[in-house]
Amino acid sequence: MAEIIPFERIEQKIYFIRGKKVMLDRDLAELYGVTTKALNQGVKRNKGRFPADFMYQLSDAEKDELVTNCDRLQNIKHSSVLPYVFTENGVAMLSSVLKSARAVRINIQIMRTFTKLRELISMNKDLFQRLNRYDAHLAKHDKEIANVFEAIQCIMDLPVILRRKPKPMGFKPRKE
Repeated sequence: MAEIIPFERIEQKIYFIRGKKVMLDRDLAELYGVTTKALNQGVKRNKGRFPADFMYQLSDAEKDELVTNCDRLQNIKHSSVLPYVFTENGVAMLSSVLKSARAVRINIQIMRTFTKLRELISMNKDLFQRLNRYDAHLAKHDKEIANVFEAIQCIMDLPVILRRKPKPMGFKPRKE
């Protein structure tokens, strides 16, 4: 089956909020080809399928932070309605609520994107750990390097009298 929407486009709509990878209701509605209102009404009619670990509403602070970090979300900045976000499980559950053929195909792609991201994170976990160790090591040496520069600055600030004048180099003829 050919992809309707490229992996990268879906990946750009996945955010990390409250320690979980989530997607906004408005982004999911756009992908599914329905209005945000219709998506949220379908969810409300099936509230029992969406526990707190599947879907939750953002706080004002979370919404503000999201808008600050994502230019494309400026249009929700002044909205009085706080957006809902769906975890991977919540997105999977949406397929039982939105039953159109397009919704099913899009849902499959979204689930594949979540899986691909999980695989990428898993494959690079060792690399991330090594980078973190390297950063900690650099931080230790940064302080030592700063101390060296401070010592050099102190030497440069000494009065000229205290500095040793270099002896001239080269051949000196004898006086006869």
